[in-house]
Amino acid sequence: MTGARVFALTCLALLAFAGNSLLARAALTETAIDAASFTTIRLVSGAIALWGILALRAGSRSGKTQGDWLSPLALFAYAACFSFAYLGLRAATGALLLFGAVQVTMIGWGLWTGERFSSRQWLGLLLAGAGLVGLLLPGLSAPPLLSACLMLAAGVAWGVYSIRGRGARDPLAVTAGNFMRAGLPALILSALLLPSSSVDAAGVAYAIASGALTSGVGYSIWYTALRGLTATVAATVQLSVPPVAAGLGALLLGEAITLRLAIAAVVILGGIALVIVYPPRAA
Repeated sequence: MTGARVFALTCLALLAFAGNSLLARAALTETAIDAASFTTIRLVSGAIALWGILALRAGSRSGKTQGDWLSPLALFAYAACFSFAYLGLRAATGALLLFGAVQVTMIGWGLWTGERFSSRQWLGLLLAGAGLVGLLLPGLSAPPLLSACLMLAAGVAWGVYSIRGRGARDPLAVTAGNFMRAGLPALILSALLLPSSSVDAAGVAYAIASGALTSGVGYSIWYTALRGLTATVAATVQLSVPPVAAGLGALLLGEAITLRLAIAAVVILGGIALVIVYPPRAA
């Protein structure tokens, strides 16, 4: 896979992640849908959309999916913990905890398996992290312990899901299989919490868009891009999601773009560029 294709797919996936963040944020704060129902509809709608695409794909064998149970469980853990954590966290706090945990998980795995950073890459990583903290940390109060732990768990689960996705030979089939299997524990969770469930039309619409488009299709694109990325680079580029989400929020939701946001975006993207331009070397 060429470097240009990896770059394009990575950009599309990161836009999907940012869009997913906006949809989830809107659904869980501006509609009546509960976290368990949002998680279930998100995963089930993603599974249906992916199965349909897989079935229509040229050369597909009756929409056959691939995968095992570990990745789907990681996907479910991420989706469920993410939804419930945002009930007690502000968006900035949640993003800081989520992407911090993703970075620690994926970079830790990369270093454990033999990747090494040059001094310039460490500088890039520190710049990206500093830019993210500068964007999100000022004004934040201490988050509720349970919600913070749930978001950290979501970040670890997403890191595991991304690491396992790097070896996928057929990203679409694997992602479809993951969503179909992840839908089962999600349905069980909704059944257990049925007495406290709540849905409305807007919440369901957000959940379907999140599942079918920014999650299902977006994760398939991400699995494809991962084939051309190391674990450490894949972790670092995801630091661009918060400023991208902030920019989309300003464009679509009327949120103001501050000087702090502009400076942080330059620092984060500059740090990511240092990591990518100087690829890690094997031990």
